[in-house]
Amino acid sequence: MPYDLYHPLPRWEATPWTACSSSCGGGIQSRAVSCVEEDIQGHVTSVEEWKCMYTPKMPIAQPCNIFDCPKWLAQEWSPCTVTCGQGLRYRVVLCIDHRGMHTGGCSPKTKPHIKEECIIPTPCYKPKEKLPVEAKLPWFKQAQELEEGAAVSEEPSFIPEAWSACTVTCGVGTQVRIVRCQVLLSFSQSVADLPVDECEGPKPASQRACYAGPCSGEIPEFNPDETDGLFGGLQDFDELYDWEYEGFTKCSESCGGGVQEAVVSCLNKQTQEPADENLCVTSRRPPQLLKSCNLDPCPARWEIGKWSPCGLTCGVGLQTRDVFCTHLLSREMNETVILADELCRQPKPSTVQACNRFNCPPAWYPAQWQPCSRTCGGGVQKREVLCKQRMADGSFLELPETFCSASKPASQQACKKDDCPSEWLLSDWTECSTSCGEGTQTRSAICRKMLKTGISTVVNSTLCPPLPFSSSIRPCMLATCARPGRPSTKHSPHIAAARKIYIQTRRQRKLHFVVGGFAYLLPKTAVVLRCPARRVRKPLITWEKDGQHLISSTHVTVAPFGYLKIHRLKPSDAGVYTCSAGPAREHFVIKLIGGNRKLVSRPLSPRSEEEALVGRKAGPKEALQTHKHQNGIFSNGSKAEKRGLAANPGSRYDDLVSRLLEQGGWPGELLASWEAQDSAERNATSEEDPGAEQALLQLPFTMVTEQRRLDDILGNLSQQPEELRDLYSKHLVAQLAQEIFRSHLEHQDTLLKPSERRTSPVAISPHKHVSGFSSSLRTSSAGDAGGGSRRPHRKPTILRKISAAQQLSASEVVTHLGQTVALASGTLSVLLHCEAIGHPRPTISWARNGEEVQFSDRILLQPDDSLQILAPVEADVGFYTCNATNALGYDSVSIAVTLAGKPLVKTSRMTVINTEKPAVTVDIGSTIKTVQGVNVTINCQVAGVPEAEVTWFRNKSKLGSPHHLHEGSLLLTNVSSSDQGLYSCRAANLHGELTESTQLLILDPPQVPTQLEDIRALLAATGPNLPSVLTSPLGTQLVLDPGNSVLLGCPITGHPVPNITWFHGGQPIVTATGLTHHILAAGQILQVANLSGGSQGEFSCLAQNEAGVLMQKASLVIQDYWWSVDRLATCSASCGNRGVQQPRLRCLLNSTEVNPAHCAGKVRPAVQPIACNRRDCPSRWMVTSWSACTRSCGGGVQTRRVTCQKLKASGISTPVSNDMCTQVAKRPVDTQACNQQLCVEWAFSSWGQCNGPCIGPHLAVQHRQVFCQTRDGITLPSEQCSALPRPVSTQNCWSEACSVHWRVSLWTLCTATCGNYGFQSRRVECVHARTNKAVPEHLCSWGPRPANWQRCNITPCENMECRDTTRYCEKVKQLKLCQLSQFKSRCCGTCGKA
Repeated sequence: MPYDLYHPLPRWEATPWTACSSSCGGGIQSRAVSCVEEDIQGHVTSVEEWKCMYTPKMPIAQPCNIFDCPKWLAQEWSPCTVTCGQGLRYRVVLCIDHRGMHTGGCSPKTKPHIKEECIIPTPCYKPKEKLPVEAKLPWFKQAQELEEGAAVSEEPSFIPEAWSACTVTCGVGTQVRIVRCQVLLSFSQSVADLPVDECEGPKPASQRACYAGPCSGEIPEFNPDETDGLFGGLQDFDELYDWEYEGFTKCSESCGGGVQEAVVSCLNKQTQEPADENLCVTSRRPPQLLKSCNLDPCPARWEIGKWSPCGLTCGVGLQTRDVFCTHLLSREMNETVILADELCRQPKPSTVQACNRFNCPPAWYPAQWQPCSRTCGGGVQKREVLCKQRMADGSFLELPETFCSASKPASQQACKKDDCPSEWLLSDWTECSTSCGEGTQTRSAICRKMLKTGISTVVNSTLCPPLPFSSSIRPCMLATCARPGRPSTKHSPHIAAARKIYIQTRRQRKLHFVVGGFAYLLPKTAVVLRCPARRVRKPLITWEKDGQHLISSTHVTVAPFGYLKIHRLKPSDAGVYTCSAGPAREHFVIKLIGGNRKLVSRPLSPRSEEEALVGRKAGPKEALQTHKHQNGIFSNGSKAEKRGLAANPGSRYDDLVSRLLEQGGWPGELLASWEAQDSAERNATSEEDPGAEQALLQLPFTMVTEQRRLDDILGNLSQQPEELRDLYSKHLVAQLAQEIFRSHLEHQDTLLKPSERRTSPVAISPHKHVSGFSSSLRTSSAGDAGGGSRRPHRKPTILRKISAAQQLSASEVVTHLGQTVALASGTLSVLLHCEAIGHPRPTISWARNGEEVQFSDRILLQPDDSLQILAPVEADVGFYTCNATNALGYDSVSIAVTLAGKPLVKTSRMTVINTEKPAVTVDIGSTIKTVQGVNVTINCQVAGVPEAEVTWFRNKSKLGSPHHLHEGSLLLTNVSSSDQGLYSCRAANLHGELTESTQLLILDPPQVPTQLEDIRALLAATGPNLPSVLTSPLGTQLVLDPGNSVLLGCPITGHPVPNITWFHGGQPIVTATGLTHHILAAGQILQVANLSGGSQGEFSCLAQNEAGVLMQKASLVIQDYWWSVDRLATCSASCGNRGVQQPRLRCLLNSTEVNPAHCAGKVRPAVQPIACNRRDCPSRWMVTSWSACTRSCGGGVQTRRVTCQKLKASGISTPVSNDMCTQVAKRPVDTQACNQQLCVEWAFSSWGQCNGPCIGPHLAVQHRQVFCQTRDGITLPSEQCSALPRPVSTQNCWSEACSVHWRVSLWTLCTATCGNYGFQSRRVECVHARTNKAVPEHLCSWGPRPANWQRCNITPCENMECRDTTRYCEKVKQLKLCQLSQFKSRCCGTCGKA
């Protein structure tokens, strides 16, 4: 069993403080402090003080009642009671304590008198009285002064005891008292009696007359003569009772001006106890004294209106009310102003509250009507009508319909009660009229009308809209009828198809085609498609699009006789159109050419259709960009693709046409015309180039070629090796472009008249030069000048010509631009042709790798502007560019000359800095410095035979597929700092490889960093105690005192690190005079010292690097703060003598008011309040506080005094006629009911028997019932009496049964002589004190039960020999517990024997 060995430490214990030696003015109180110790049983005993010295000893004395003693406070004198002669004036004298409260405790000896005589110098028109008015008796002046009491002092003095009781119970009697001569002995603080002659001064009276009230019920009147005769030398009877002021009532208002009335009581002057007012002479009652109080304006407070009617009669409704923040300026003038809500300090009362919060009776709640079941002809609409109950929380409870007693509203009603318009009702188609060949199908139609009644009726057919003929009859075609003796196929229908490819190059309103071909057309073109069928009736020809039957619509017209018209092509019109004439079927494929002369895929939605049309408005630069072939005819594809056939037959020519549209081998004038056309589409209102317009007129509307020509190209390509297929495709497509263009010119030339040929040879001859590839072209073009005066002006265009094949080992190589020339060891001469057209005739110049070619005896310029290189060497390798220039513009084309087919890369060694353009394009080898967010294109134009393969690297790491690689160019979109690095282009083929690099540097223009902690920390470290300011793009301002120093910080970030220059007043700060400054932290901080008037103004820091500049500003204002006295505040009162205006102090900076904290160090000017509104107030009703209620319960009455007063400018309130106040306001009530609650009281039963639980020696508890009832004996709930002190319902009582105590026996022997397991026990029982017999223990529970066991002999055993340490070892052996270690160790001897 556990035992707590904790022993409490000794502690200090103090007795309660003694009473204070003085009731006020500072006294001393003391206490005894001793050191005590508590034993295990809880008994506390006193011990030596040194045992408690581990903690400080508590103080044994302390000061007390250190507040000031009460003092007499005299109020102002009232006006004299007379208007002439001699009168009296009064004042109130109060005993005020240190809290300003009216209490007792003042010395009567020092009390000022409350009444004195006053003389008005105005003479009276009646005999002069000997005594003052209202002072009929000579002792009346002293009547209001209390008889002085006396306290024992260290000087001998007369000390009177209390008066004895009056010798009579009514009428006039005698009172006596003992007067002793006493002295205070200071050393013993005791009082000693002395002989009478030891005290100086008159001895107080020891006998006086007393009046115990009237015997007959009426007060007898006395006159001075009678009283003198009756009482002799005693004091007069009238001196016993008199009126006296006893302070003022509570102020009638808490603010805004109230009134206090002096309280007049009738007192027994000897005992100072209140007496019946009948005992004091009524005529001598002091006049009513009133004084104004709480004249300060009321603070802002909430003015609350009445609640509005409840919004709902049940459930939960809402009520609203107006709540304004108001300020009462003056109660006399009733001046009130409405203020902002923020000026009222108290929480704003609620303006909304719930009301009628109880459940509504069940009612029907109909939902909204559903839409009508029909649009005409009479329909039905339904709604849901439920029985619900609105609950007190605003929710609805759905109930069975039986709960709603009212009739249920309709849940269904008729609607749309109008007749429907007449319409056709069509039957099904009949079977075909023939069993074979051509026939017809018919169906019948009736005109019907749905009436508003819902009944359908047949009406005259003239009332229905006209019915098309095709709606009632249509052709039908069954199997062809066989004729005897003739094969049926001979007369089967046949469609004469045209196998051609059409490519529209210019806008035209309408184009005509015959089925059987492919057309690549521009949007918004009208198309007429003809199906020339034979041996079939034309009305039987049908049309389909992508397998769906076509019918006429607003966009597509299916005309009789085999025609189909599409109005203004749009992307959704692309597809396969099929013409069917019986079993004969022919197709026509329409594809659309979109922006950049690329094919438009068929849109999935109308929106994408609009985007496809918008795509055509791209610019000429984008139009010349290369195209990615998605169908992959020229890439590694399927077997069908390698045979030259696309997987989709309608798309098998798409890639060839795409290359044809984007091919650089078109004649230059055709490219120029396309650019002019695109430009005209983008800006229809701009002025067109006359030359371009004229060139446009020379172009065909549609390029036409045979399908078999494209089939040949596809077949030729499919037989080429994989690595040369792309190169061959470019050559073949270029040749095809020349053939198409030449055939059109030849066809156009045959249409011209001979006169037109002669007069306009120039318009035709250039086109003829394009068609051939012989050297005669140069001589023909040289003769163009003959008719140059008649030719239209045209900017230069270089003709791109590509030969079908080129022998690289020939000794003399002749080539045109656009090819790659591979020099062999036997090459003796290279002739580079450059043929350009334009008017005026272009000037030709040559450049190699971007630098002008230096002609010599080995590098020659031929008369036809061709460039010839004799005996070419390795130094001649490079890209040669032909530039054609005239007054209208220029054109340039390059050709690559390589050595033995080795790779060649076109490079540039320039540095490009871009800070504004959204995109920048450079050749490899350049250095690019650009800002972030720009699209960067690095061109890597390579040449070689076979064509070199391009690989891109970034910082020597190969770039993966996510980067935009496009035919040798690297496109980096929206570049950022992470894209910075060295980009390398490696060109490799069978003959070698070549690598060129471009360095990309990302510029970050100067800007303000988002985090300013670094610059602020830098400012703090530079000048910990100096004021600082950060510049900003918009400018900041700092106001400082003269002579101070300041730090200006320029927060900036950018790459490269911007250079910072400081300016003052727009001039560089290094040139500023009279300015002490230091530039710190690499220009980021400017320190300006010894500030003066010349230091103020705008400081700016200009940060600039290659990417841009940033200017930030800060202004320093050197100006002092100062106090300004102006603008008097509102007068504190509207009238009377308390109104003052407090001048307002403002802290100004440059005539602008600022926070007063800025002027904290400045001397505040002295301000004096100015009197205001010192005028008489209008008359008003003044009310006193309500008197005590005449009854404490059951309904009583309380009254107050209501007078009409006028507050003068002097501050004195004087009574005036009630009529003067009645004109201003209604007279307040002076009586009201009070304490209307029932008269209740606590009642209780008699105490029960003393048989409760024992709570101490001889003490038990007894109970009684306590209940609330009216004085009539009616029992009420206990809450009704909660305001009254409740009598106790239990109390202690003496009980013989509780005369008990705990009795303990002696401790038994310890179970062990040593070790940790010894314990001993004893018997504890509760016994009766008288009989000494055991009783139930619960009777002794009021005292702690003594312990009945404890540990013993818990000392270590001296040796470890094997012996028993407990007397229970035999039991351990019998129970076979020796195997357990805890028993074996304690019973070692006994368990060892076992």
